[in-house]
Amino acid sequence: MGYKMKSNVGSLIKDEPVIVKKNLAGDVHGETLNDGTIVINKNLSPVQQKIAVSHEKVHVDQIKRGDLSYDENFVYWKGKKYPRKTMSEGAKNLPWEKEAYNKQKKK
Repeated sequence: MGYKMKSNVGSLIKDEPVIVKKNLAGDVHGETLNDGTIVINKNLSPVQQKIAVSHEKVHVDQIKRGDLSYDENFVYWKGKKYPRKTMSEGAKNLPWEKEAYNKQKKK
């Protein structure tokens, strides 16, 4: 039976997330930390950075709603546990990524 997760960092997530630009491994464009901070690959073009920020803001909203969280070993989505070692993180078929790809700005 599913349950609604309660974010333990909800009070840390502000209306506008902190955005940090740094080198990210491989072809990673961005990531969202559990505290709502967005990390963007500084090597992306300005247009790609804008798209990545809009994508990661969807993840911030998912965390605020209590639908998404993660730790070193698992991603938790709407009460279901997904092992990180067996998934391709960022894959478009993952449910939290489907939403983010659908809502991100295209340009």
